[in-house]
Amino acid sequence: MPTSIRFWKCRTALLIAGLFLFFAAPVTSHIARAESPPNMTVWKSPYCGCCAHWVTHMRNNGFHVTVKDVEDLGRVKRREGISEHLQSCHTAKIGEYVIEGHVPAKDVKRLLKDRPKAHGLAVPGMPSGSPGMENGQIDRYDVLLLKRDGAPSVFSSHP
Repeated sequence: MPTSIRFWKCRTALLIAGLFLFFAAPVTSHIARAESPPNMTVWKSPYCGCCAHWVTHMRNNGFHVTVKDVEDLGRVKRREGISEHLQSCHTAKIGEYVIEGHVPAKDVKRLLKDRPKAHGLAVPGMPSGSPGMENGQIDRYDVLLLKRDGAPSVFSSHP
């Protein structure tokens, strides 16, 4: 094959590859961004070990977590609209949603995927066997969807 023909074939192949990368790179980076969870902020007591374990659970499941140790969690809960009977030991915010207590990462991921019109999720109290509360005992517990009108409904049940 003459040199000039080989040159044009190589040049055409490089041009096509370059155009493909130019147009495909933004699409693939957009897909990667869409799959990565947004940043989560967690307000917790500096003295609570179970909260730290829950943060580890969330990080181990791909969440980017910023921790804010605070002395007055009641103020955070009031600001985020968590009524007293739904409270637990820590409060988180991810995007527009509030996450109260020991909510499993898979439920938070489902919330972010389904995007219901809701205030967030809550696991009232501190049930044994929930993420961060692993102690050998496993209690049955519900994750509640906090509707914007304040009425909770069962989002998922565990175990």
